[in-house]
Amino acid sequence: MLDEELMERYPQERIYGVDFDHPDVRKIIFVIARHNGEALGCGGIRPLTPDSNEQPAAELKRFFVDRGTRKMGIASGMLKYLEDQARGRGFKEMRLETGGKQPEAIALYMKHGYRPIDRFGVYADNPECLCFGKSLD
Repeated sequence: MLDEELMERYPQERIYGVDFDHPDVRKIIFVIARHNGEALGCGGIRPLTPDSNEQPAAELKRFFVDRGTRKMGIASGMLKYLEDQARGRGFKEMRLETGGKQPEAIALYMKHGYRPIDRFGVYADNPECLCFGKSLD
């Protein structure tokens, strides 16, 4: 579902996934929202390697709710759960990357206190990437 929707909006090389072969993959927390056995949404967090002057941060990845079940509080519930998980693991900030062709995602993040930040990591040199962050303190 997620990749299909992203490929409707962006070219393949513009879609940033998760490398499940990476040695740190076990540090990812991933959740799936289900109803009657059907997956309605998903999302995860992974630790970011901080620069020497940064506080520990987690990145929100692969966050998605099926089009047919949006506006039902699923995304808000998953986001709060993942923020609580990050906070409980000592992360001080959440960061994420999205694109301008996802205004509904941007609105959700802004509603929950995320604000634009400088592009980071693999997104730093891509002007199409929009990055957001939120303090977990």
